[in-house]
Amino acid sequence: MTHREWLFLEPRLPPLGGRGGRWNDHRTVINGILFRIRTGVPWRDLPERYGSWKTVYERHRRWSADGTWERILQSVQADADLAGRIDWSMVGVGSTSCPAHQHAAGARKAKAAGPEKRSTPRHHRRDEGLGRSRGGLTCKIHLAGEGGCRPMALLLAPGQWGDAPQMVEILDRIRVPRPLGGRPRTRPDHVSGDKAYSSPRNRRYLRRCHIRHTIPEPKHQRANRRRRGREGGRPAGFDHDRYRRNEVERTINRLKNSRAVATRYDKRAYVFHGTITAAAIRLWLRQ
Repeated sequence: MTHREWLFLEPRLPPLGGRGGRWNDHRTVINGILFRIRTGVPWRDLPERYGSWKTVYERHRRWSADGTWERILQSVQADADLAGRIDWSMVGVGSTSCPAHQHAAGARKAKAAGPEKRSTPRHHRRDEGLGRSRGGLTCKIHLAGEGGCRPMALLLAPGQWGDAPQMVEILDRIRVPRPLGGRPRTRPDHVSGDKAYSSPRNRRYLRRCHIRHTIPEPKHQRANRRRRGREGGRPAGFDHDRYRRNEVERTINRLKNSRAVATRYDKRAYVFHGTITAAAIRLWLRQ
């Protein structure tokens, strides 16, 4: 991290201390975490200048488990919103698939209850965010990005899950605190997404929340609506001038510049979520 980034991040970090005495310097350890996220090297191969690899990994794992990374991200977003650096006029939703490395697919097997006592791979559990798709074992990252190409909220899902069912949850995760008081801001002015996010459920949710949206309607949905006549409702409005799909794609590309995000090396979903969140924090610190 640069000196400016460190001065901005330091007040948001937990105090140095813990069981057994003081922790190692935060800046050294965080630099080691960011080095690993950027390069994707195994934790054991971290350069010696970052100290013990186990110390670096354990702090990243602990902060991923207790929500420290997410709290830091919200704090950084709150300051950016206070300075007027968040573009709420258009928030785009999108997703990207990440192949799972063999290290991510090697979780233990838990025995299932019952007389057969069959073993079920843990990586097929929904909460681990891994699943089989055409590309093999993959994980899908859903995100909402603001107009400045920075992520507002993140969500992990198995690779074979569709995009439309995840839209409501990813929008519900947008939560930017207001340091001067008041409820956190959760609703953008406008939402855009591709055809994969077009569904009656999503459009009802956006109308209920009074959020304007620009989402193209697939051919089969248009045909079904026309076939139903008046019961099918009015056609979904689509403004080509406001459709800014490029912004969320650029946000995804900036995140996947980090090799530990582009490929999932972490076995547990909460650790991988912390990896993506730390990469997102770095994007916010750079602007």
